[in-house]
Amino acid sequence: MSNYLLKYIFPFILMLSVSIHAQLNISQIDAGKIFQLAIYDDAYLFDYADYSVFIPDGVTIIKGVFIHQHGCSMEGIGSSTAYDIQYQAMAKKWGLAIVGPDIYPKPGRNCIDWIDAESGSAASLIKAMELVGKASGHAELTDAPWLLWGHSGGGYWTLSMMKNYPDRIIGVFAYSPAFNPQWEYPQEAFRIPLMIRHAGATDGNNTGIDCWQTALNTFAQFRKHNGYVSLAYTHEQNHNYSYVRYMAIPFFEAILTQRLPDHHSEKLKAMNQVNTWYGDTATYHVMPASAFQKNVSAMNWLPDSTAAMKWREYVITGTVADKTPPPAPYSLQVNLLNDTLAVVKWKSDADIESGIKYFNIRIKDGLTMRFPESDDYQKFNTNGDNAEPVILPELQFEIIKPAMTKTSQIFISAVNHFNLESPFSDIAVLWP
Repeated sequence: MSNYLLKYIFPFILMLSVSIHAQLNISQIDAGKIFQLAIYDDAYLFDYADYSVFIPDGVTIIKGVFIHQHGCSMEGIGSSTAYDIQYQAMAKKWGLAIVGPDIYPKPGRNCIDWIDAESGSAASLIKAMELVGKASGHAELTDAPWLLWGHSGGGYWTLSMMKNYPDRIIGVFAYSPAFNPQWEYPQEAFRIPLMIRHAGATDGNNTGIDCWQTALNTFAQFRKHNGYVSLAYTHEQNHNYSYVRYMAIPFFEAILTQRLPDHHSEKLKAMNQVNTWYGDTATYHVMPASAFQKNVSAMNWLPDSTAAMKWREYVITGTVADKTPPPAPYSLQVNLLNDTLAVVKWKSDADIESGIKYFNIRIKDGLTMRFPESDDYQKFNTNGDNAEPVILPELQFEIIKPAMTKTSQIFISAVNHFNLESPFSDIAVLWP
């Protein structure tokens, strides 16, 4: 078992009432702590819910909670979000907790058991945040606002949460939301920034699923009320294939910049209308709202100029290119085991825009090695946007002293998923 997986575990049972109980495990990873919590309640329409909650080290106050809700029939993979180094980097920057839910329907049933907030899926989330808040010393988790992401049935769930908890939601990214809800939203919901990605005719459009129709109907309803909504149509992709995080993360960051309060006990700020841009769904042209004088009901609302440019790139190309290198690795250490064998260790923060693909290990004498030797350090799949692998190799490797080398200097760089290389780490000396 990798040392990265668990440094300690504390399991215990929390008896909450006659009908509800929860089991909590706590594990330490390099970037923070992960709280894994299973909640059961006889009153819920579904069977039970598992929550994997990441809290970054060094964050004194949790300002918000990023919730990454899986789609129908994808139970069991939600926990990977808590171990996702790209989302962990976003969480560390903005003072967020990360929640990867796994909600299980009753035997023989399906996701209809949990996709509505009223099913108990909202109540179980709120209870989980209360319990993790107590266990972590972050009592503010109980009332912290939510940043929601959902795929398919999980996208429907995010819309249901907007209907039921509009005052608690920072923003929403709905990835091919399904089931075409027909409810009326409260006026407060139209002030929540919402981006809906869909794949048009190649989306999940079977009768009763209706992802394309969900996107169009929700957009029309929000724009009728001048709501903060945009559509991101990615052609040549489909219901289970999209590079959604490359658009979702900059969209979220634009919203967090404007909405997070100065103090965690204060209400969310309103979006600043001065920053608003519009995007034309037909021509992909973007422009400041102040420069557009025509009927805006068919125009995408976008939070600022940066998000607008990235939206344009995303709907044209299907992705958003990262044009900046990742941060440099740090805390490089060399442990000499003997005259010819050394162990090199380091730490590294992920690139928020595109994660870490691999590391280059460079020795001044000219040798360059790749870590890991093959495949990616961590990537994500284009279906549920789930991290792979979940458990990462420890950032260390063994090196054998070359026969002709008396001394060598070593330094390390990180490479992101757009093949941009970071600055070098500090230099360490092998066999001084």
